[in-house]
Amino acid sequence: MSTDVWLPVRPEEIEGLPEGPRYLFWDGGEDGDQEFPGDPADCAVYVVPYMKRQSVKTRPLARLRNVEVVQTLTAGIDDVLPAVSSLPPGVRLCNARGVHEASTAELALTLTLASLRGVPGFVRQQQRQHWQGDFHPALADRRVLIVGYGSIGAAIEDRLVPFEVAGVDRVARSARTTERGPVHPVAELPALLPEADVVILSTPLSDATRHLVDAEFLARMKDGALLVNVARGAVVDTEALVAELATGRITAAVDVTDPEPLPAGHPLWSAPGVLISPHVGGPTSAFLPRAKRLLADQLNRYTRGEPLRNVILTTGGEDA
Repeated sequence: MSTDVWLPVRPEEIEGLPEGPRYLFWDGGEDGDQEFPGDPADCAVYVVPYMKRQSVKTRPLARLRNVEVVQTLTAGIDDVLPAVSSLPPGVRLCNARGVHEASTAELALTLTLASLRGVPGFVRQQQRQHWQGDFHPALADRRVLIVGYGSIGAAIEDRLVPFEVAGVDRVARSARTTERGPVHPVAELPALLPEADVVILSTPLSDATRHLVDAEFLARMKDGALLVNVARGAVVDTEALVAELATGRITAAVDVTDPEPLPAGHPLWSAPGVLISPHVGGPTSAFLPRAKRLLADQLNRYTRGEPLRNVILTTGGEDA
């Protein structure tokens, strides 16, 4: 029976790991060519390295003939999903729900406030040693639309409330009711977009959400609205966004882009009214403690034969 567990965090640094499995450290290495720590055929649980190229993350998958669990340390699984077909049937693919909510929600608020209050302009003025005040919109009294109301979307709303926003509308794949209010289905976006002062994207990337934010979506946003993307770059049609920004009618703050990394000379860099951060929603000091707790919990569940958390799909079966 396979008993090896491949971890991208050194096992001695994770409190509460259960006894039984053999824990092996593998994070792909600096150049992505680190030797495997053991025979891939003996790996029962593969924890995908964090902040590595897709080719590094997926390199072992085709050789994990007896793997039972693949655990990502990201909320999205889109970079691993294309290689899942190489896995044997019955493998549970789990994401890192609960790990990135705090960091990503913080960044969503940071980008929103920085854009509304004109912080990028202040930075440029400081570099020129130039003092020039101006009038900027506040987040207070703005209506916010959150597109993608999972755990990260809910965490964003938790942080919006103290800022005295006028209201929050929530959109997800299907309608439901939460303690904070109704969640609208995606089909209602055309009616909700013209009312929103700030639109925050926190939806997973899937076939249904790829280029969800297209020219029509952007055209429905109200004049002066702000688009914030902490989801995935391909949720937005970049060409359509650049064209809309060029009109000066809306502004944007994006932590993710398509393509990514955004190459030098790309028109999005110089588009008016855009603030770009380099996909830093997850990697903060809040990440590692939460990742370690998730791994300890998952591996205890695994060794006890209990249901795992965050199972997104099982190979050879249906999506969770």
